Amino acid sequence: MNPASPPIISPALVARIFVPFALGYFLSYLFRAVNAVIGPALGAELALDAGVLGLLTSAYFLTFAAFQLPLGILLDRYGSRRTESMLLLCAAAGALVFARAESVAGLVAGRALIGFGVSACLMAAFHAFVHWFPRERLPLVNGLQLGAGGLGALAATAPVELALTVTDWRGVFMVLAALTVIVAVLIFAVVPERGRAQGDSGSLAGQFRGVARVFSSPLFWRVVPWTVASQATFLSVQSLWAGPWLRDVAGLEAGPAATVLAFMAGAMVVGFVLMGTLAERLGRFGIRPMTVAGGGMTLFMTVQALLLLDWAPLRTGLWILFGFFGTTGVINYAALSQGFPAQLAGRANTGLNLLVFVAAFGAQWGIGEIIDLFSPGPGYDPVGYRAAFGLLLLLQLLGMAWFLWRPHPPTPDGEEEE
Repeated sequence: MNPASPPIISPALVARIFVPFALGYFLSYLFRAVNAVIGPALGAELALDAGVLGLLTSAYFLTFAAFQLPLGILLDRYGSRRTESMLLLCAAAGALVFARAESVAGLVAGRALIGFGVSACLMAAFHAFVHWFPRERLPLVNGLQLGAGGLGALAATAPVELALTVTDWRGVFMVLAALTVIVAVLIFAVVPERGRAQGDSGSLAGQFRGVARVFSSPLFWRVVPWTVASQATFLSVQSLWAGPWLRDVAGLEAGPAATVLAFMAGAMVVGFVLMGTLAERLGRFGIRPMTVAGGGMTLFMTVQALLLLDWAPLRTGLWILFGFFGTTGVINYAALSQGFPAQLAGRANTGLNLLVFVAAFGAQWGIGEIIDLFSPGPGYDPVGYRAAFGLLLLLQLLGMAWFLWRPHPPTPDGEEEE
């Protein structure tokens, strides 16, 4: 086969569209993952048990998820530039609240406001890319965007641990608040406007009809269970519980644990970029993005099964692979973008994101509660981690079975998925 060469992406589009949104997603992931490093200090200062630590950290996911459907309507109606820049200012305010908090309630409120404020950082980028970049390039461009998030996760590991030698966790969040304001202004000033998509996006009633169309699509519901289970596991563990696991199960001190987290975050960057590139290349040969995502999510489950066995010599390598293969589920966002008309792209992706982040909230909080069940005394019992991680793996296996059992549905624009 001789696949056609993909369209060229101009440097101007990269500078004015990709880079500003990549910076926003960098900060979003930094906010998401930073508690994996500051969590022990936070827990010690305020005497938090595992359930409370899981709750306050997962508050980010709850508000993030709650705004996804309104976000899809805002993106399709007002565009990515205005929507994301305004929301990032809310994230900056949340970082200030978190930095000044003196109680669990204040920490939860700040974390929740941060989640609300960064709720557009990925979806706004995906929405803009649909309108500005060739569709054949979406898996690659989306993968690069996700790679920027991986860099944010990397910045939330050893660099944050180093920053804690200069300031405390409150100072870290004050700096993050200032950086978020800068990126919000940059997006508003640099990203060009784009006319509304044609179709039913002109009225509010039309917007909600589009939401209903997405949620009634067989294509959407074939993708959802496995993708949601996989991504909820990845997000809930990578952004919080990997750090405590390295302390309580592997017995690592804060410095070495932060190094392992940094390796895992670096693997995320590589995974996002390589898997997006692979999906784009294989797509030229007729191999669907969902097939690539399915293979990667299967390998991700394999890594989790090996982690449950807890072979000490393989621990660091398995966490690196966890970071690499945990990225593969996001390929299905590009699959949905390609499977729905452009005017529904925002609502299709935010609909999936809603379910992913509701599940991530439940998983991150639930892991803490399960650990507490097995840890009646001080410290977190390794048995609790195995029970919680094993339950998440079971849910992914059920999602995989659903995906394989469901027939290949037609896409909403009438073209066959295959």
